[in-house]
Amino acid sequence: MDPTAQIFLGDGVGAISALHNAFPQDVSKYLLQDCPIGKLDRQKLLNQKGCVVWITGLSGSGKSTLACTVGRDLHSRGKLSYILDGDNLRHGLNKDLGFKAEDRAENIRRVGEVAKLFADAGLICITSLISPYRRDREACRALFLMQIFMNMPLELCEARDPKGLYKLARAGVIKGFTGIDDPYEPPLDCETERWNLPPPSEMAGVVVSYLEENGFLTSNRYLVEPGN
Repeated sequence: MDPTAQIFLGDGVGAISALHNAFPQDVSKYLLQDCPIGKLDRQKLLNQKGCVVWITGLSGSGKSTLACTVGRDLHSRGKLSYILDGDNLRHGLNKDLGFKAEDRAENIRRVGEVAKLFADAGLICITSLISPYRRDREACRALFLMQIFMNMPLELCEARDPKGLYKLARAGVIKGFTGIDDPYEPPLDCETERWNLPPPSEMAGVVVSYLEENGFLTSNRYLVEPGN
């Protein structure tokens, strides 16, 4: 099996309603606060449009490397981005969560909400998370401009094992580790293309080119969500 990556594209429309439907709660008592400076004003100030690039795959598949490479390329173009890395978030925002199914779902919900705020602020938000369960990714799916699946075989990820996590999982020290004793559910709705996994610099070029071709690296052509 050749290592591959898959890109999934979305338009970001309906992100708020999708999240509310996926994680229902009584929000009727909370009123949204209007502010004089809105999304379009921020995009014009930054000369870019906010969006979410979601990178998913097994541990060791190259998610963080790709995220950092894309972020560096955008920075070199004078574009503002921010990376939400799953490991880093577990030192702060998600440090109270474990790895049970319900904790993983809450992990993705929180990251989705934060990514939505970054995109609304006009930043290109790059998330790098295993996000193993299909239902959790789909709950945030309307947020994604791009979803990138790092389709790397388990045996190759385990051979890499940059953080020594697979070794600990095989020894029984880590329980519920994705790919070992907990499943990874790959995306099913491939909307664009698949290619043999190139070096991170080439993959980053594909991502940045897509952002550029679709007008996200300039504020001249706004993308306005319904009702905004």
